[in-house]
Amino acid sequence: MKKITIIGAGIVGVATAAYLRREGHDVTIVDMRPPGEYTSFGNAGILSPGSCVPIAMPGILKKVPGYLADPMGPLKIRLSYFPQALPWLMRFVGSTSRSKVEYIADALISMLNQTFDAHAPLAQNANCSDIIRKSGYIVVYDTDQAYRNDALAWKLRRDRGVICNEIDAAGIERLVPALGRNYERGVHLPEQGYVINPERLTKTYARQFQQDGGTILQRKVLDIEIGPQGPRAINTDAGRLEVENLVLCAGVHSNEFSSKLGDSVPLEAERGYHVTFSDPSLELPMPVASAQNKFFITPMEMGMRIAGQTEFAGIEAEPDYSRADVLMKHMKRMFPNVREVDATRWMGRRPSMPDSMPVIGRATKFANTYYAFGHGHLGLVGSAPTGRIIADLVAGRQPNIDITPFRPDRF
Repeated sequence: MKKITIIGAGIVGVATAAYLRREGHDVTIVDMRPPGEYTSFGNAGILSPGSCVPIAMPGILKKVPGYLADPMGPLKIRLSYFPQALPWLMRFVGSTSRSKVEYIADALISMLNQTFDAHAPLAQNANCSDIIRKSGYIVVYDTDQAYRNDALAWKLRRDRGVICNEIDAAGIERLVPALGRNYERGVHLPEQGYVINPERLTKTYARQFQQDGGTILQRKVLDIEIGPQGPRAINTDAGRLEVENLVLCAGVHSNEFSSKLGDSVPLEAERGYHVTFSDPSLELPMPVASAQNKFFITPMEMGMRIAGQTEFAGIEAEPDYSRADVLMKHMKRMFPNVREVDATRWMGRRPSMPDSMPVIGRATKFANTYYAFGHGHLGLVGSAPTGRIIADLVAGRQPNIDITPFRPDRF
């Protein structure tokens, strides 16, 4: 048995803690917030093993001016933040070659295709398997040409075994009758799924972790005390905690700590928004994604959620809820009769790497430190597979996939 401290109580940190505790380790999670109340609170809830296509694709640079000029578009960069974002954006563009996206897709599919298998024991142990739905989802396009423009993305998925069934307007109507008749082409992915409440999933895993003997401390981590062999304590707003083994799952704050450990990584707070309609007067049999506008609409137990958008403004900037208003307008276009009563808006910060791949593995300088962060849009789907990988590494076992692509010093 090893004593392990985890910084971060989001879904990645909690799933990792659960896997480590299952193997009998003495595990403590430390976070200033309760489990699941930061970025893991408000995501789109998608469990998509087929999400192996990186955000940085060939030709995306040509699309950026159009995204930025379109008030209804999926991207905004605050002008005052652009100089700080520029190094990350340059690395992002540098990841768009065909050979690079093939490499990234191979790495991501190897991890993500374990999603349902990796979540299953955690959900069964926590008696919350009902939160996870393997319903499939559909992706819709306004025009057939827009679908053809995405041919490479679909080829990347199909080449890696993801079932992607092309459907026409009639097929879309059969699968999602409530959807407005604005779409010429779609793709049905039957082996994908979602969770009906991302926050409840994280909190339920966390509660079971505690019942199984794990510890959760609500404290703000201020600094890491480093000795010759690596971290030996963390300093918090409630005092010093000794550390024997450290796992860093601190989301957008991870590089603040990893850089102290000798691993500075290009991590960016890619801000996203959601609107949740508590009484939408609308039923969906599965999530629906807009490929062109980069959002998902997901049926959840608390209502209907539309989530997406990308905003670069740093970690601390106040939310720009006009981005949520854009999502609301898209929702009304797709579902004209949706009820807006009691709709709530939210902003979260995705911990994103420029190549769309997380940082998973041992620190480059210290054997007692492990990284599990930077999942970007893939936090929920990648959380349980990541936890299983970290448990293997801590036990001295070889993970069941090659984690070399996720190494912290790849840039």
